[in-house]
Amino acid sequence: MKWVGLDYDEGVDKPGEYGPYRQSERLDIYKHYIDQLLNEEKAYFSVTKNDEIIFEGNNLLDKYKKNNDYSVVVKFKVNNDQKISFLDDVRGTIQFDTSNINDFVILRSNGIPVYNFTVVIDDYLMKISHVIRGEDHISNTPKQILIYNALSFELPKFAHLPLILGEDKSPLSKRHGEVSITYFREEGYLPKAILNYLSLLGWNANEQIFDYTEKYQEFDLKKVSRNPSIFDYTKLLWTNEVHLRNDPIEEVHKSFTEWAKYTTVKIDNEDSFVKKIIEASRAKVQTLKQLYEFSKNFFVEEFEYEEEFIEKYMKKPWFKQVIEATIRKLSEIDEYNLANVENTLKEIADLNITSRKNVFQTIRGSLLGRLVTPGLYESIIILGKNESIKRLKRALEFSNTLDINPRR
Repeated sequence: MKWVGLDYDEGVDKPGEYGPYRQSERLDIYKHYIDQLLNEEKAYFSVTKNDEIIFEGNNLLDKYKKNNDYSVVVKFKVNNDQKISFLDDVRGTIQFDTSNINDFVILRSNGIPVYNFTVVIDDYLMKISHVIRGEDHISNTPKQILIYNALSFELPKFAHLPLILGEDKSPLSKRHGEVSITYFREEGYLPKAILNYLSLLGWNANEQIFDYTEKYQEFDLKKVSRNPSIFDYTKLLWTNEVHLRNDPIEEVHKSFTEWAKYTTVKIDNEDSFVKKIIEASRAKVQTLKQLYEFSKNFFVEEFEYEEEFIEKYMKKPWFKQVIEATIRKLSEIDEYNLANVENTLKEIADLNITSRKNVFQTIRGSLLGRLVTPGLYESIIILGKNESIKRLKRALEFSNTLDINPRR
C-alpha cells in the first residue's frame, strides 16, 4: 500500500488510538463480547465428541472444560423467520430471511473467534464508517448484521464491489497470469499506472489515463458498476507505457531509482545523467525493467557487443576507417551540442567510406554494444565527448582481435 501511495491513518507501524491491530493481539477483547452474548443467552456452548453433539447450553459443565475428549465451541443463536435487509451503496437494498441461516460458530474449540465475529468487533471499536469489499462477501453480511444487532452496535454502510475476473470469466487467480503486486513491482510497473488501471475496473471515469490523486475526488460508490470486470494485462501494460512516456521526468526518475533499489540493480550515476537516459529511452519501452534493459550499457563501461553487431559491422573492412574518422571528428568539436554532433556524423557519412546506414550503425554499436538504442545523436550527447571517444577506442581495440571479412 505504501509503494502505490495509499497511506493509512494508523496501523501496526503507525500506532494510534484504535490498536492493537493484529487479531491475535485482540483475543481478550473478543472474549469480552463472547461472554456478553453468552450471559444474554444470545449465544451458547456446543459440545461434541466424535462429531456427535452431546451438550448445548449457556453454562458449560466442568467435565467438558479443558478436556481433550470433547470439542467445545460457542454458537450464535439465530432467531428464525426474521427479515434482514440493508442498503448496499453499490447494489441497493439486499434482503435475507433468517430461516435460511442456521446457528453458526463464533468461537472455535481452539479459542480463536471466527472471521464473521471478529470483523464486527473490530469495525465497531475502530469506528469504521464504510465496509467496502468484494461481492463474494455478500453472503457473510447477514450473519454480521445479526451480531451487530445482538450487541446493539450501529451498522456501518456496506458496499460490495464486483469481482475482477480473468479472460475466461472466472475469478482472477494465478492461472490467468501473475496477480501479485510483488510481480508488477519487480517488472517495473509504475504505482500511478497500476492505480490508474485498477480504478477503471468497475468504474467509468470518462477517461483512460489520469492521476488518481486528483481523480479520486470524483469517485462515487453509487457509480460503481454491478457487473464484474475482466483484468486485461495488455491494457495495464499500455496504461503503464503512457504514464512512463508522459509523466514528469522527476516522477519517473524517482520510480526508476526506487525500482533499481528494490531489484538490487546497481546504478551509481549522477541523477542528472540518469534523467537524460530516461528522457531519451522512455518512448521505446513499456516498463521500468524494459527501460533499464534497453539503456543499461549507458550505466556500465565494460559491456559485451551483440553478436549481430560484430558480424554485420565490426568484422567489415571499413569498420576501422569509420571509427577512426569518428574519433577524429568528435575530437575537433569545440561546442559539444546536439546540432554540432548531428552535423559531424553527417560529415562522416559524406566521406563515402560505406553507406550512411552502415556508418550510423557502426558508431551506435561501438558506443552502446547493440544496434537498437536511444537516438544516436542524443546518446552521444548523454555520454559526453570524452566517454564517447573512450568507447570508440575500446571498440576499435576489440575489432583488432577479430577475423576481418574481406567482402564489402
